[in-house]
Amino acid sequence: MPLQVTATPSSRVTKSRAKSILQRRSSSSPFSGQPKRKLGQRSKTKPEEYEDEDLTDNPRLDSTGPVTSLTNEFTPRDVVPMMNYVHENMFDEIPERAGMTSTRIAEILNFRKTLPPLITNVHLHALTKSTTTTEREIASLMAKGVIKKIVVPGRGVGASSISEGLALAGEWISLIQESVLNPYVIGKYIGYIQERPLSPIIPATLFSTAEATLLMHAGFLVSSSQNVKSINAFSHPDRVNLRTMTSIDSISKSASGTMAAVGGVGAVQSAGGSGSGGLQGSSHLTNPSQAEASRRLLKEGEELQLSLPNTGPFLRLLTSARTHFLSLLSRSKYSEAPLYLLRERWDGAIDTDSPAAKNAKGKGAFSEVLPGRTRKWKMLYGLKFEWVVAECLGAGLIEVFNTRSVGLGVRAL
Repeated sequence: MPLQVTATPSSRVTKSRAKSILQRRSSSSPFSGQPKRKLGQRSKTKPEEYEDEDLTDNPRLDSTGPVTSLTNEFTPRDVVPMMNYVHENMFDEIPERAGMTSTRIAEILNFRKTLPPLITNVHLHALTKSTTTTEREIASLMAKGVIKKIVVPGRGVGASSISEGLALAGEWISLIQESVLNPYVIGKYIGYIQERPLSPIIPATLFSTAEATLLMHAGFLVSSSQNVKSINAFSHPDRVNLRTMTSIDSISKSASGTMAAVGGVGAVQSAGGSGSGGLQGSSHLTNPSQAEASRRLLKEGEELQLSLPNTGPFLRLLTSARTHFLSLLSRSKYSEAPLYLLRERWDGAIDTDSPAAKNAKGKGAFSEVLPGRTRKWKMLYGLKFEWVVAECLGAGLIEVFNTRSVGLGVRAL
């Protein structure tokens, strides 16, 4: 009987040898664990923290001579038109794709609108070829009452050193006329600055206690910090600080949740802030400690300096812009860099058509960074790059020079 052997079907699954070899090779690749990313896609880092390729290897820029003035064919030659030109070209227009909410855009526009029409004298020096000629013209216009000067004594050192500010007298008078102060006080104030155009100081005896305090709260007067006696408010809580006109003792005895517990009405303005306080439209002082401080101030013969509302925010913006510009310059070797490269850093590495932006975008360093995420718009409200360069050059913080290959260069001093 013949035996027929039939093979039982196997359930084993065989794999291709070539396929398994390829899988083994791909799994052993040293780059297999790295995240995959498309070409040109930007990593999730801060938009301004990128490193340029040529910061460490390139030699020093080849200087062919310094540039002492940033004037061009669009810059006016006379001081008054130049002041208007500087003030009008302080900020960039808000871009269409800003990456900011409507609330933030409104905040930026309101901040720009409330800034005083102040310009530092060193800014004008950076836009003129002769500093001596400019100073003579400024002195002549001040004697005629066209320009008023604001003195800022002891305002920091280095990038925060600001000594003098200039403003057109017509804009100064318009600001105080638009305020809600008493017309009699406004007339007395305007009459004094017109009679003595060269004096940046007003004697405290010119105004009564209430009038002087109202002008200080409105931002048109500030007390001279050089002659104020130092008072330790923590060692003498019963005294009133002449700088802030706020009594620690009265605050500590006030009920929690009341206006007196935070220093009373206008405490921010009394402590050195600027703007419109709640006492502008009134003719008397509602806080007894403020009235007592004003009486002591006037009895000691303290001189009051002329000022403009919101001068403090303007000085803080100017100081922040100078400091930020110097920090951008310090990223480069020898603290010098081409002007076009500094412009890219100032704008916050947004996509542009400049060579530096194209080079960085081609290597995937950044792509499509919205302006609203940059420091220029977050902290500096869209301050123009050219404006900051002129400010730093006039203040003696940087040196601008010509080069043979990359245009203008900038070096920190």
